[in-house]
Amino acid sequence: MPRHWRNVRGVADADDVSTTSTTPTEVDAGSSLSGRVATETGDIVFFDGVCNLCNGAVQFIIDRDVGGGIRFAALQSDAAREILGPLGVKVIGEPDSIVLVTSGGEGAGGRIAYERSSAVLRIARKLSFPWPLLFYTGILMPRFLRDVFYKFVAKHRYGWFGKAASCRVPTPELRARFLA
Repeated sequence: MPRHWRNVRGVADADDVSTTSTTPTEVDAGSSLSGRVATETGDIVFFDGVCNLCNGAVQFIIDRDVGGGIRFAALQSDAAREILGPLGVKVIGEPDSIVLVTSGGEGAGGRIAYERSSAVLRIARKLSFPWPLLFYTGILMPRFLRDVFYKFVAKHRYGWFGKAASCRVPTPELRARFLA
């Protein structure tokens, strides 16, 4: 059965310029997570592993992440369920969002999840120049307007870019940047 991740409890969107009562949802890194996933720190991008557009976006990010600090996992993976579940991002059908999880929330070892356009802007901010400019200009637009465009592209991405039969396996050089 296909899976879908979406925000159920109001995942963090601290970059939203409009006023909202939603506060960042955090989880202690040592909570119920297991093994290697529990010790992951830094930025993790969760993406639809069978979406050709999403796989292209991951390659784009890898090529422009000069420090190599961004990690990746498919939304269909066990790592995604272990990390995103406690953050309030739940499984319901086919994935329709990119999710960025960052460490360093208010609590020690806290994590914050950003979805849709907020994730895209936050990721752009971490890339080499000129991509951070996208964050600084895009953040001026209210999140609900950014997400209208994001959801439109997400709805049509399989038709426009195609769908792979399975998740792509990274090269040995890139394998260390992907969570199992």
